[in-house]
Amino acid sequence: MNESHFVLDYTPPVDWAFFLHYFSTRSTPGVEVVNDERYIRSVVVDGLPCVLFVEHDSKNHRLIATIQGASARRSMDVEQRLRRMFDLDADMPAIHAALIKDGRLARHIAASPGIRVPGAWSAFEVITRAIVGQQVSVKAASTLIGRIAERFGTPSDVVDGIRRQFPTPHQLAHGDLSDIGMPGKRTQALQSLSHAIATERLPFCDLGQSANGVKDALLEQPGIGPWTAEYFALRALRDTDGWPGTDLILKRQLTTDMDARLSPAQLERKTASWRPWRAYVAMHLWHMANNDSLALKGSQ
Repeated sequence: MNESHFVLDYTPPVDWAFFLHYFSTRSTPGVEVVNDERYIRSVVVDGLPCVLFVEHDSKNHRLIATIQGASARRSMDVEQRLRRMFDLDADMPAIHAALIKDGRLARHIAASPGIRVPGAWSAFEVITRAIVGQQVSVKAASTLIGRIAERFGTPSDVVDGIRRQFPTPHQLAHGDLSDIGMPGKRTQALQSLSHAIATERLPFCDLGQSANGVKDALLEQPGIGPWTAEYFALRALRDTDGWPGTDLILKRQLTTDMDARLSPAQLERKTASWRPWRAYVAMHLWHMANNDSLALKGSQ
């Protein structure tokens, strides 16, 4: 089997454990997996299936990527996708300088300075997961998207639990999703979007391409609201100011010390000082909530 290795340098800090936990809890079964402190997934390079392995070399401040498969070779497209996926080009000093003016964020940034915004290998995977994950838990969303990948994804060589490619828009647009376990309207939303992308009626972008108008176009699709569009912008479009303001966890984190709930306009004003880095605030607030939850479970 052909194999290719390359390195991706970055300026520290990077919280590798955070990335692994994030991708592990949101991985698509059969398509991607985290084990032995490595991120592993199926990919297509030059039209041929491969398996990608990514590990962290903390001593030398770099990621080491390995591609196995018939077309395994160093690829600028693969490198660019990985740099975006692991947010390796973020200007962390500038981001931290802006956000530590907020006392609460300053404490969390000091404790977890390497938190960045996890991206994705594929923009279509992000929007698929965002739709599937509406109003369900992270675990439930992974179960559902695993069923979708198992049924419609193209089989690949089995390596470390990898056995499928993530389905294409065309495969989902024409597949039977009736018994996957999603509500009918959500199923219709996913298939309608997949069909619009497959037929190029939607000005959709994949990673590294122009994102102009994509978010607005998504909002015109049935079943896609502000949270889904903003989550997509945050992870797939690499919008540093992406802010899913209707997210319940973010709203709770912002109103913890207040007696009354803030209106949408008040919430918007409250976040204004974090611009243009609100995507990083969202990741820190979600991380805070996750840590609080773990601490609460540990005390019971």
